[in-house]
Amino acid sequence: MSPGGQLNGTIRVPGDKSMSHRSIMLGALADGVTRVHGFLEGEDSLATLQAFRAMGVQIEGPESGEVTIHGVGIDGLKAPSVSLDLGNSGTSMRLLSGLLGAQNFDVTLVGDESLSSRPMRRVTEPLAAMGLTVETTESGTAPLKLNGGQKPQAINYDMPMASAQVKSCLLLAGLYADGETCVTEPAPTRDHTERMLRGFGYDVRSESNRMCLTGGGRLTAVDLDVPADISSAAFFLVGASIASGSDLTLEHVGINPTRIGVINILRQMGANIEVLNERDAGGEPVADLRVRSAQLKGIEIPEEQVPLAIDEFPVLFVAAACAEGETRLTGAEELRVKESDRIQVMADGLQAIGIDAEPTPDGMVIQGGAEITGGKVDSHGDHRIAMAFAIASLRSSGSIEIDDCANVNTSFPGFGDLVNSIGMSLEEVS
Repeated sequence: MSPGGQLNGTIRVPGDKSMSHRSIMLGALADGVTRVHGFLEGEDSLATLQAFRAMGVQIEGPESGEVTIHGVGIDGLKAPSVSLDLGNSGTSMRLLSGLLGAQNFDVTLVGDESLSSRPMRRVTEPLAAMGLTVETTESGTAPLKLNGGQKPQAINYDMPMASAQVKSCLLLAGLYADGETCVTEPAPTRDHTERMLRGFGYDVRSESNRMCLTGGGRLTAVDLDVPADISSAAFFLVGASIASGSDLTLEHVGINPTRIGVINILRQMGANIEVLNERDAGGEPVADLRVRSAQLKGIEIPEEQVPLAIDEFPVLFVAAACAEGETRLTGAEELRVKESDRIQVMADGLQAIGIDAEPTPDGMVIQGGAEITGGKVDSHGDHRIAMAFAIASLRSSGSIEIDDCANVNTSFPGFGDLVNSIGMSLEEVS
């Protein structure tokens, strides 16, 4: 990454990853043909798509974000002839463990080295309470062996930690249970599964922090326009905030209230972000976001915002490095079990480019305002870390070299071309 630059223009970042996954899952189980626009053609959501093809679902595309899914109905999936390889995608593995654990066939879910180290007992234990059999390794990780043929029992589950993936896993298993499955969460998490189930005509009841559905219903095919992913937009919200002279508009961004922690946190730091042209797309709120450069200031990040911004912290740490004063994050121990240990890896990388960043068990303390000197950082194969340090180069006095970046395509295909088109200078070297 060459240093400096400013971000100007109007762009649309790729489609929302969470919703792209769920559009394939629910479209496959629906009666009729579902057409999806704005599908994210990244490796994670393509892993979900390939898994359903392997279970006999006819899917056309993706072509320029267009996917057509010929639904097989709630009971129409067929046993795959091989293990389902979900690559780097934790969302695919955790959601499918609930959905596929309730089928009448056996299936094994495998992933890459990073995914195979991530904790899976958070889903396998409540699934066992529903009467489903999911075998893990001794350390509670993938491969997951799902033994089919058991009908799940409806349960009331109090989640010990806030996790949209666990909630979604249990609601999807609950589609196949007799009676009412309810999940209570300790803090709000993203609610795309509930919204999309309703979009497909399935009744999901929400009372504050408790979600319930009754098994045995049907899903009806729909047309979906997937909003641009706010987690991908976050890199540009921070980039345009920290690069002087920037004025950037991001089109058709999903602003689901369970996902806008990054906007709330940046505004608290002094960012100039306008929410324009608010509208509804398939049950999800979307808007255009205009962001102009601003002098950010360090803050104590409110803990209630942490679950609403959990995937955006790598680039928020870069914002903190460019802010005046100290920024302190607590209550984010979940970051240690993402695609990498995002607390340690980000602290190491920030220190390598001249920033005082002190990791803590559940967060980080960053002294902002020092010069970003440039240097060499290791992304540990984590797509969000690689992109965060690319954005840091906007304020760097020297170039930043980022190792191990191939995984950027898991969530943001075309990232390099897009940043170069609006005023940055990124060079990819294989």
